[in-house]
Amino acid sequence: MRQTTIQLATPDALRGRVTAVNSVFISASNQLGMVESGLVAAVTSATFAVVSGGAGCVAIVALMAAKVPSLRRYRIDQADDADGAMAAG
Repeated sequence: MRQTTIQLATPDALRGRVTAVNSVFISASNQLGMVESGLVAAVTSATFAVVSGGAGCVAIVALMAAKVPSLRRYRIDQADDADGAMAAG
């Protein structure tokens, strides 16, 4: 879902670059998440690491939804309108 949205919202000329940068960030975030989970589990317990990780994820989503309401309302046709305005301008 995320990759499709990125591909549809990215201009053709930048699609490869945007995909490459996105891949680096996704891969790095997965690795950092595993390290963080392991450290929390080592200090506390595996159950606490899982529950606190899930609660943290929900908290970040709620924070982003509250701070960036345009992200909730984003539609691909809005990106197409912006690209058309940029090309015309």
